[in-house]
Amino acid sequence: MDSLGFIGLGVMGLPMALNLRKTGHALCVFARNPAQSATLQVAGATVLASPFALAQTSEILFINVTDDAALEAVLFGRVDAITEATTEATSDAIPGAAAGLRVGSIVVDMGTTSPTFTRQVASRLAERGIDLIDAPVSGGEAGAIAGTLSIMAGGSEAAFQRVLPLFQVIGGSIVHVGDSGAGQVAKACNQIVASAALLGVAEALIFADHQGVDAAKVRQALLGGSAYSKILEIHGQRMLDRLFKPGFKAKLHQKDLGIVLAEAQQAGLALPTAALAAQMMNALVGGGDGELDSSALIQVIRKLNGEPT
Repeated sequence: MDSLGFIGLGVMGLPMALNLRKTGHALCVFARNPAQSATLQVAGATVLASPFALAQTSEILFINVTDDAALEAVLFGRVDAITEATTEATSDAIPGAAAGLRVGSIVVDMGTTSPTFTRQVASRLAERGIDLIDAPVSGGEAGAIAGTLSIMAGGSEAAFQRVLPLFQVIGGSIVHVGDSGAGQVAKACNQIVASAALLGVAEALIFADHQGVDAAKVRQALLGGSAYSKILEIHGQRMLDRLFKPGFKAKLHQKDLGIVLAEAQQAGLALPTAALAAQMMNALVGGGDGELDSSALIQVIRKLNGEPT
C-alpha cells in the first residue's frame, strides 16, 4: 500500500486529505499554517515540518496549492515562499519536495495551474524518474467534503491507473483526459463554460426583474427546460438570495480566467466570452469582493444597471 503525502490544506485540500485518510493509507501532511493540519492530526495523519521532509516519506504526493508560483515553490524552491516559519537566512538551505521524492514516485497536482507550466513541471520531474498527474477538480467545497468531485486528469496511463483507486475516494466523475497538461486544459475549458453560464444566469435574473416578473419563478421555470444547468440551480439561487459565502472564491476564478486568456494569447485564439467574463471578474475582485463566491458576479451587472447591491 503506497504511503501518501498531502500539501495544501485549505478549503478544498483539507476535506480531500481527510477522505484519503479514511482509506487506511499512511498519510503525512504539511500546511503553511499549522492550524490547518490539526484536524488531520486528530484523524491519525502525521504532520511534518517541510515539503522536503514530507516527500521523503511519500510514494504518492498530493499537492493542492493556488497557482504556478506556489507549485514551483513547493516542488523546487524557496521554502520561505511556502512556510511563514522559515527565515530568509535559512530558506535556501531546505530544498523543495522534488528533491525528497524517490524514483518511481508520483506527484498529483490537484490545484489549477497553467497547461504550459504543468508540462514544464512534468518534464522536470521526469528527469528525476518521477511521474506527474495533473488532476484539477470541479465541484467546490461541498464536493470535496462529500468525495464527489469531478477530476480531470493528465499524465501517463500507468501513473493514472496507480492513482485511480485514490481518486475514487475523493471524486465521483474521473476522466483521464490525456497526457501531461490535458487535465489543466480540461479545467480551463470548465472555467470558460462556467463563466459564460454565470454571466447568462445573472443577466437573465436581472432581465426578469426589470420586466416586473418574479425572477425566482423564472429560475424555477428554466430549471425544467433546456436552459437547466448546475450554475442555474446552485449559483442562481445564491444570486437570488444575495448570499455569497464562497464555494469557489471570485479571486480564484479570476486567476483561472487569467490562465485561459494567457494560453489563448499564446495560441492566437480569440475567446471573446471568456475575455468578457474575465473583465467582469476583474471588476468584482477590484471592488474588494474577491473573497466572495464567484456567483457575486451578478453584483457587477447590478451596478452597471444602477441597481443596489
